[in-house]
Amino acid sequence: MYILLAIIVIVALYAVFIYNGLVRARQMAEEAWSGIDVQLKRRADLIPNLIETVKGYAAHERGTLEEVVELRNKAQAVPAGDVAGRAQAEGLLGQALGRLLALAEAYPDLKANQNFSELQGSLETMESEIQMARRYYNGAARDLNVKVESFPSNLVAGQFGFGKREYFEITNEADRAVPTVKF
Repeated sequence: MYILLAIIVIVALYAVFIYNGLVRARQMAEEAWSGIDVQLKRRADLIPNLIETVKGYAAHERGTLEEVVELRNKAQAVPAGDVAGRAQAEGLLGQALGRLLALAEAYPDLKANQNFSELQGSLETMESEIQMARRYYNGAARDLNVKVESFPSNLVAGQFGFGKREYFEITNEADRAVPTVKF
């Protein structure tokens, strides 16, 4: 009788241990996603300043400027939990930003403008921080996904509604391409 009770207590404690590990992994993934969201918001806030600086030098490049603004708005409109949708929208925005920054090569005065140079440097730093946040999130998502799928934690995960997380990655190969600028 005592042996059976001891086994039940041990199994219950093990289930609590697994549950707490799943909660910890889910919180890490949520915190990591929050980090990506913050970096993407900072980049979105920087874009209007960049657009205004470029407008004065490249007024006839209105199509590129409007495309960046449109893609920025679309990226911000993606629901917070839609990782794949956000990744796709941000990939398109990044590509458009690359084309915008490439315009500086055609406008030496713009390239020499200190405000533009500072904004370009800030944007490059921001892209690096987004990349680091994305790697951190993908690592946290991987850890959660392993726990959700592996035995015996998958039994506890299924009982308490823990699910897998999507990775924040570029799924469209065209988004990976180096932007081309034609004049």
